Amino acid sequence: GCNPLAETGRSKLQNQRAVLNQQILRAVRMRAGAENLLRATTNNKVREQVLLELSFVNSDLQILKEELEGLNISVEVYQNTEETFTIPLVPLGLKETKEVDFTLPLKDFILEHYSEDSSEYEDEIADLMDLRQACRTPSRDEAGIEMLISYFLQLGYVENRFFPPTRHMGVLFTWYDSFTGVPVCQQNLLLEKASILFNIGALYTQIGTRCNRQTKAGLENAVDAFQRAAGVLSYLKETFTHTPSYDMSPAMLNVLVKLMLAQAQECVFEQIGLPGIRNEFFTLVKMTQEVAKVGEVYMLVNTAMNQEPVKENIPYSWSKLAQIKSDHYKALAHYFIATILCDHELQSGDDEDQQEKALSQLYDYVPEGLMLLTVLKDKVQRKQLGKAHLRRAIIYHEEALRVCGLCKKLRNIDVLQEVLTAAHKRSLLKYAQQETEDDFLSLIQAPDIIPKTEHKIETIAPQFSKVKVKDFFHRLGPLTVFSAKQRWTAPRTILIRHEEGELGFSLKGGSPVQIYCLDPFCSAASMGLKEGDYLVSVGGVDCKWLGVNEVLERLRSGGEQPVEIEVISCQDTAASMHSKSATYSVGMQKTYSLICLAMEEDKTDQTKKAPLKLPFLSWGTKNRQKAASTLCLPSAVAGSSQIKKKLSPFTLLNSESSLY
Repeated sequence: GCNPLAETGRSKLQNQRAVLNQQILRAVRMRAGAENLLRATTNNKVREQVLLELSFVNSDLQILKEELEGLNISVEVYQNTEETFTIPLVPLGLKETKEVDFTLPLKDFILEHYSEDSSEYEDEIADLMDLRQACRTPSRDEAGIEMLISYFLQLGYVENRFFPPTRHMGVLFTWYDSFTGVPVCQQNLLLEKASILFNIGALYTQIGTRCNRQTKAGLENAVDAFQRAAGVLSYLKETFTHTPSYDMSPAMLNVLVKLMLAQAQECVFEQIGLPGIRNEFFTLVKMTQEVAKVGEVYMLVNTAMNQEPVKENIPYSWSKLAQIKSDHYKALAHYFIATILCDHELQSGDDEDQQEKALSQLYDYVPEGLMLLTVLKDKVQRKQLGKAHLRRAIIYHEEALRVCGLCKKLRNIDVLQEVLTAAHKRSLLKYAQQETEDDFLSLIQAPDIIPKTEHKIETIAPQFSKVKVKDFFHRLGPLTVFSAKQRWTAPRTILIRHEEGELGFSLKGGSPVQIYCLDPFCSAASMGLKEGDYLVSVGGVDCKWLGVNEVLERLRSGGEQPVEIEVISCQDTAASMHSKSATYSVGMQKTYSLICLAMEEDKTDQTKKAPLKLPFLSWGTKNRQKAASTLCLPSAVAGSSQIKKKLSPFTLLNSESSLY
C-alpha cells in the first residue's frame, strides 16, 4: 500500500475522514448514554438536563455529518492535475477500518482444530495482517486494485480455513460508513469482504476521475474505470444483500451504480467531441442525441438520489451536482439543434429527404402547425423553431447556475462555475444574433429531444480469476479436506511393518490419500488403522499434498524397515457448538435497524411469546416516535429494557447477533 503518512491531497482527506469517524463515534456513544439515562430516570429535573444534553449532542452530530459531506464533495482533489475546462466527476471515498489482530484467534484455532504447532504459522499470520494493513492505503492504480482483489480472494481461503459456520472466532471487524461515519462491527468475514468490495469499486472511481480527459486514451480509461466500478458495486449488491451499513444497502448501491454509469456516459460524449464538433448538419444531429442521452441519465440519477431511504444519507451536493449536469447537458442538446436550424439553410445541392429523416429522429412530436420538410425549406419557420430551442437552452443554463449558486459546496468549485457560465453566455450570444423586432410573434414551444447513443454503457463484472492468489495457509493441507467445516481426530501414529512385502492395505484418492481395502488382520489394523483414514505423514514428512504413487514410494523407500505414519479419522460435523455472534453498531436518526440479539437472552423469561421477526433492512419504528437516535446501547441497569429478537444480518451464517 501507499505510505499512510504521505502528505498527498488524497491521504489528507482520508486522514480527516478517519478523525471525523472517531468524533462521530464518541458523539453517538454520548447520545446513547443520555438516552438510556432518559429512559431510566423519573426525576423531572434530571430529565430536563438530559434532554438539553441530547439537543447539544444531536447538533454536534449534524455538524460532523456536514463536515463528512464536505469531504465527499471534495472532488477537485481527485481530478487530473492537468488544467482542464470540464465539469468534475464524483469519486467515492474509501471506507475506513480499525486494525485487526488475527494472531491469537488463528493460532488457537490451528492448535485446537488442526492439531498442529501454531508457532510454525506465525509468518503466514503476519503476512495476512500485513496485507490487510496495506489494503487500508491502496495506490490509485491497477496495482492497488490487484492488491485489494488479492486480499478479497485471500479472505475466501481464511473463511474456509478458520471460520466454522457453527461458531465465531472472536475476531471483531469494524468498518465506518463512507457517508455517515457510523461504525459497524461484526464477528464474521462477510462484513470484511463486502467492505473490501466497496473499496475496490471506490478505487476504480478514483482512477476514473484521475484520468486525463483531454486525451483519447485518458477518456477511454475513464469510461472503462467507471464501468468496472459499476460492475463491482452491482456484484456487491447482488452478493451481499444484508450488509448492516448505509453505504452498502441495496438502495444506496443501486444509486451509486447509476451514478457511475452516468459518468461513463458523460466521458463517452466528451470522447466523441474531443477532436472538435464540426458545424455540419448530420454531425450536429448525432451530437444532439448523444448529449441529450447524458442529460437523461443524470436526470434519472437525480431522481433516484431523492428517493427514500437514500435521500437521508446521500450527500446533498451530489444530488445537486446531478441536477446541474442534467440541466447543463439538456441545454447543450437544445443549443446544438438550434445551431442546426439557424446556421444550415437548405441549399440546392442538399438531400431534403435525408435531412428531414435525420431531423425527425430528434423529435417525438412536432409543434402543431409545423411540418419538418416545410421548416427546412421555410427560412422564417426554421429561424422561429431555432430560437425556441435557444430559449429552452437558456432556461436550462439559468436553472443550472441557480442550483449551483444555492449549494455552498458547489459554489466553491471554480471550474464548475466557469463551464456553466461560458455555456450560458454562448447561448445568449447565439440568441442575440437571431433577435428581431417581431420576436413577440414567435410563440412556438420547442419540443423535447429524443436521447440516443451509439455507445451503450454497461457494467463490467469483476474478473477475480485474473488475479492469481496462493493460500497463505497452504501447508495446512488441501482445502477440500482441511477446512473449518470438517472435524477429525487428532493425528494417530501407526507403525507399518512389511509383511511378506505387503502393507496390508491399499491407497486411493487424490491428496491427501485415504486408506482403502484394509486387511482387518494386518499389524497396522491391530495398531488402530481404520478404513477411510487420511494419511497425513510418512516417516515424519508431511504428505498432505502428495498423491497415491508418491506416498507408496515413500512407504517402500525404507525397504523392510518399519515406517511410522500419521493418520486422522473424520468425525461427525453435526456436533452442536455455541452459535452466538456479537454485532455492535451505532446509528444516527432514521438509520436502518441493526438486527442484534442480546447475550443475556438466556436469562429472559422463556414463557413469554417471542415477538415477530422483522427483515433486516427495515426502518426502526421507535425512531419515528422519538427525536433521539434509533440506536442506543442497552442500559446498564439489569432488567431495564427488554431486547427484541430479529433476523441476523447475515442469514447465511444461521447465527444470531448481539448488540453491545
